[in-house]
Amino acid sequence: MPNTSYEPRPLEKDTLRVIPIGGLGEIGRNMTVFEINGKLLIVDCGVLFPEETQPGVDLILPDFSLVKNRLHDVVGIVLTHGHEDHIGAVPYLLRLKNDIPLIGSGLTLALVEAKLKEHRIKPYTFQVEEGQIEKMGPFELEFVAVNHSIPDALAVAIKTVAGVVLHTGDFKMDQLPLDNRITDLRAFARLGEAGVDLFLVDSTNADVPGFTPSERTIGPVLESVIAKAPRRVIVASFSSHVHRVQQVLDAAHANGRRVALLGRSMVRNMGIAEELGYLKVPDGVLVDFKKANDIPDDKIVYMSTGSQGEPMAVLSRMANLEHQIEVGPGDTVILASSLIPGNENAVYRVINGLTKLGATVVHKGNAKVHVSGHAAAGELLYCYNILKPKNVMPVHGEYRHLVANAQLAIETGVPARNTILADDGTVVDLRDGIATVVGQYDLGFVYVDGQTVGEVTDDDLKDRLVLSEEGFISVIVVIEAGTGRIVVGPEIHAKGFAEDDSVFDKVKPKIAAALAEAVGNGTRDTHALQQVVRRTAGRWVNTSLRRRPMIVPVVIEA
Repeated sequence: MPNTSYEPRPLEKDTLRVIPIGGLGEIGRNMTVFEINGKLLIVDCGVLFPEETQPGVDLILPDFSLVKNRLHDVVGIVLTHGHEDHIGAVPYLLRLKNDIPLIGSGLTLALVEAKLKEHRIKPYTFQVEEGQIEKMGPFELEFVAVNHSIPDALAVAIKTVAGVVLHTGDFKMDQLPLDNRITDLRAFARLGEAGVDLFLVDSTNADVPGFTPSERTIGPVLESVIAKAPRRVIVASFSSHVHRVQQVLDAAHANGRRVALLGRSMVRNMGIAEELGYLKVPDGVLVDFKKANDIPDDKIVYMSTGSQGEPMAVLSRMANLEHQIEVGPGDTVILASSLIPGNENAVYRVINGLTKLGATVVHKGNAKVHVSGHAAAGELLYCYNILKPKNVMPVHGEYRHLVANAQLAIETGVPARNTILADDGTVVDLRDGIATVVGQYDLGFVYVDGQTVGEVTDDDLKDRLVLSEEGFISVIVVIEAGTGRIVVGPEIHAKGFAEDDSVFDKVKPKIAAALAEAVGNGTRDTHALQQVVRRTAGRWVNTSLRRRPMIVPVVIEA
């Protein structure tokens, strides 16, 4: 993978430039930019969820810097499906220019429109469906049905004078999907016969051998778990996982239970799915959460968000006894989702918390309550053999996933030199069937922190980690303006230390001596004197207490 940035050569006429902005080396932030003859096409615009090493961060966005000043050249944003890691950053991009056309299927656009409404943005949308071909500037787009863990997912074939690119989005090849909408391998074969010059393919499960099991295998397991549950059942899943919610509704109905939806995003998304006909709600099954208390414990199922251990999601608040539903002995909690890499600790913390409260926690590790929405190695091999692409660039996955996917391509006959292991910001030019890496941009993370977007830096996050792990010390000294003589202090106050503040009495003479020496050498600048205080205090704390806290020195002239 490239790691040294260098500017790409100028883009030649009739050459297609492909730049992944996010989604390579990570699970999330999926976004790819295509450019030819002065026009841009964007595929997906998603978010990444923060890890424990990014305290206080709500979301992580792709770095829009490459397109920020060229938004008037963007002919459209194709959204392959409605998951947050593919549509979550759309509001932040449309803040910069709100009339860029959003192109996607009915459910995908409905989900993103609801999200944009909360941001008070009215988008320009263009609904498409599988089999449809549309011309957008120099790009001819053909949309292909693919199966995923959310209905209405689409792959997109991007045809230009430079060649044909097939972008799968997220997909798998479930042969018995709940909605009977399979990945259209006949369309893949037809595109392969005509020639696919560059294949951008989902890598999330490339290191998993065999085939991803069918969604249909989950239903009977959910039904069995709910049938055996003595009291309340709480099922947690992604708020956009329509198939899983459908299975929970059906399993609850079969066991004579009602279902209450928890979490704003869950209620919103399932309302949209039901309205559009993607969610079939059995008569009388859904009940408003406010009325659920009146239903006996053995006749209710709560469907909630929070399967990834998100601090503010419903399940986490239950585990921390911060939710009005108080989980206790006899309750059954089902985590009906996969673990997003980086979230494991947070999820296990929630599992432990719920177990400690007396609940029985059922998850992927001890029951078949979830199957992945991504193609495993066997399915990817089928795709390579059907398509016979000239060039392959694995996308959507961590480094190990990209490498595994590239290896599968090579095993099916794609030359190693035509298999591109790219990074976010890698610049690939396609011309005459040849894909070449021509540059590498240095793209960073853009953090959403409360109301601020892009203001928080990696250094800020390091400071937060230091504060959380090593503590904080303030040192206040007042000096006489003319002489530099210490009038008050040093006063030391510490947070996050087990020791009493009196432990710092030993370092006060050292700080005073260091300041006297600096003043004696002619130093009067308060900033320079503050650095003397920081160095002296830091050296002593590190040596004596084996800590590296944040030290804030304040030197005041009086």
